[in-house]
Amino acid sequence: MINLKEHKFSKNSFIGGWYIPKNICENIIKFFHLNKNLQHSGFVYDVKNKLSNVDTNVKQSIEIPIDIHLYDGCIKDYRDYLQICLDNYINKYPILKTFDRFNINQMYNLQYYPKGGGYKTWHCERATALRAKRVLVFMTYLNNVSDGGTDFEFQKITSPAKQGLTLIWPSEWTHTHKSQISKTTEKYIMTGWYSFN
Repeated sequence: MINLKEHKFSKNSFIGGWYIPKNICENIIKFFHLNKNLQHSGFVYDVKNKLSNVDTNVKQSIEIPIDIHLYDGCIKDYRDYLQICLDNYINKYPILKTFDRFNINQMYNLQYYPKGGGYKTWHCERATALRAKRVLVFMTYLNNVSDGGTDFEFQKITSPAKQGLTLIWPSEWTHTHKSQISKTTEKYIMTGWYSFN
C-alpha cells in the first residue's frame, strides 16, 4: 500500500488527515474550470431535506456535483487515493471494521469558494433523519489557503488548508464545524460522505 504523509491530529479528536499528491489536486481544479456547464451556486438543505434558497450569509460557493459512478481521469485518481486515506482511518479506529458496510453512496461535491466565501455557519453532516446513514465525512483541500482551514467547534481545532490534506471525521453533531473564511484567497475543496450501503 502507498504510504501517505499523515497530518497529526489528537487521536481523541477522531479527525484523521493524510496528504494526497499535489498533482491530483491541480488536475481536479483544472477539471472544475473545464466544466463550467456543470457548475451551480452552492445551496443547503433545510431540516425537511428541501433545497433552501442560495443564502450567501450561510454558504457562498460554486459547485460541481460528482456522480458516484464517475470513475475515470482525475476523479479515478482522486478516489484511489481517497481509499488509501479511508484505509488509514479505519486502521487508526479499528472499531469501524465491525460496522455494516459503508461506501460513497451519494453524489459528492467539488466546491470553489471565492474570497470571503465558505460555509459560514456551524453545521454537522447528519442533522436529519434523511441523512442518518452517513457514517464519515471526507474533505480534501485542493489548494493552499493560509487563513482558510476548517474550525471544529467542540474539538477546538482549526485544520489547516494545505494542498492535498484529506480529512476524515465522524458525521455526527460531535463534529460540528464551519469554514474559516479567507478574505484574501480563493479555496477549492472536494467533499462528501461515506454512508451505510
